[in-house]
Amino acid sequence: MTTININEAKTHLSRYAKRVKAGETIILCDRNKPFAEIRPIPKTKPSRTRKLGQMQGSVNFAPDFFDADKEIEEQFLGGVLFPDVADKSE
Repeated sequence: MTTININEAKTHLSRYAKRVKAGETIILCDRNKPFAEIRPIPKTKPSRTRKLGQMQGSVNFAPDFFDADKEIEEQFLGGVLFPDVADKSE
């Protein structure tokens, strides 16, 4: 593990970046007091791809699930936004 000050890190950032990529951990200091750790990100396994449609048929809706609610429909169509629609439906 290497310990470096901020000025050293700024001056030779690309050099230290190569070392981190190689797996080394670097401790970053401010006036020789450590405050941060620079380390490589752990490699993760690629996630399994999910097969589309696995849940097909397992969720059931009531037959009237997508029907409009009559009370809300009357308030919406007979309201300020669409006053002409209420007149035509009568």
